[in-house]
Amino acid sequence: MTRPAQFDVFLCHNSEDKPFIRDIARQLRAQNLTPWLDEEQLIPGRDWLDILEQDIERIKTVAVFVGKAGVGPWQRREISAFLREFVELGTPVIPVLLNNTPAQPKLPILLKNMTYVDFRKQETDPFEYLLWGIRGQRSPIISVPPISPVELPSAQAQHFRENLGNGVTLDMVAIPGGTFLMGSPNSEAGRRDSESPQHSVTIAPFHIGKFAVTQAQYQAIVGKNPSGFKGEKRPVEQVSWHDAIAFCQKLSKKTGNLYRLPSEAEWEYACRAGTTTPFYFGETIIPDLVNFDGNSTYGSAPKGIYREQTIDVGSFPPNGFGLYDMHGNVWEWCEDYWHSNYNGAPIDGRVWVDPDASENAYRLLRGGSWGSYPLNCRSAVRSYVTPVNRYDIIGFRVVCSSART
Repeated sequence: MTRPAQFDVFLCHNSEDKPFIRDIARQLRAQNLTPWLDEEQLIPGRDWLDILEQDIERIKTVAVFVGKAGVGPWQRREISAFLREFVELGTPVIPVLLNNTPAQPKLPILLKNMTYVDFRKQETDPFEYLLWGIRGQRSPIISVPPISPVELPSAQAQHFRENLGNGVTLDMVAIPGGTFLMGSPNSEAGRRDSESPQHSVTIAPFHIGKFAVTQAQYQAIVGKNPSGFKGEKRPVEQVSWHDAIAFCQKLSKKTGNLYRLPSEAEWEYACRAGTTTPFYFGETIIPDLVNFDGNSTYGSAPKGIYREQTIDVGSFPPNGFGLYDMHGNVWEWCEDYWHSNYNGAPIDGRVWVDPDASENAYRLLRGGSWGSYPLNCRSAVRSYVTPVNRYDIIGFRVVCSSART
């Protein structure tokens, strides 16, 4: 394995916080930074102390993450063996408090007087603050979303999980109600007339799938898997609008909760998660964060890989609501009928039907797919096909609006 000439930051963490640290590492790479992460650098059969000793002078900064469980046993070994050496070398050491860190965390004595990054507070973007510590200078974040607490215990009250049988579950995320601007501004690159006029919509609270419906989930409810790109954790595809509606009906009957497809307004509100930029990541996207046609670019982003197929859901960082893959991977059905623009659209988030349309009238698609150009993965983009069509670029996620006690 070829090892980097330099590591921008050593990620010292407790194993219990590993999901969050992996998200941190992915987003650091999206900023062209190289993290030192144990599971990537500790070579099997080699003494970890020897490996780290060899890398010490190649590490530019150290981030010590402290979560609910405090400093773990492996962290303590790393700290006792090397932290003082890092300090003596003049290597910046950054304490990082995670969302689930207690009010009075126990910090190693060497860290007590150091300014820390606090993911429990949102006065400033904690990830940007961390970047400042690593780079030594502030820089705008154009392609990285705020770190979500979705993997941490403190966020569990915002979710619920349905048991679909045979070990298959469905995770639903609570979306708070609110008001947002739906559609795109005139200044947005790639904007289409169908995204106008931009208008204010008020959304009631609801629950939406953390991921697009997977092949395992579809199999558990419907008893078959029509997908072309097989994989239990990949999104189901080659499902028509009618297939998606039938899935919701069967899911409702099985669980006793009312499931349906999202309205177009609910989908965009959930996708944006409070952002107003073309993507919930910011002004552009890259294939390291979204599954799309990386041969094409949007804004200032460089070209990247084109996978030419779906990938497992949840492979990239989530948005601010803790939802994954709202851009790319598969287009997602909405319950609405297609309308060519927003003139006359509901302003309360309900499904926009057309009572005069035929049964085979176009239905809405959102989010883009693995085969889409990046401009077609924007939060505001709208597309459509007839409800009987089945393609390997189309899937769906579900909404639950029934009360839970």
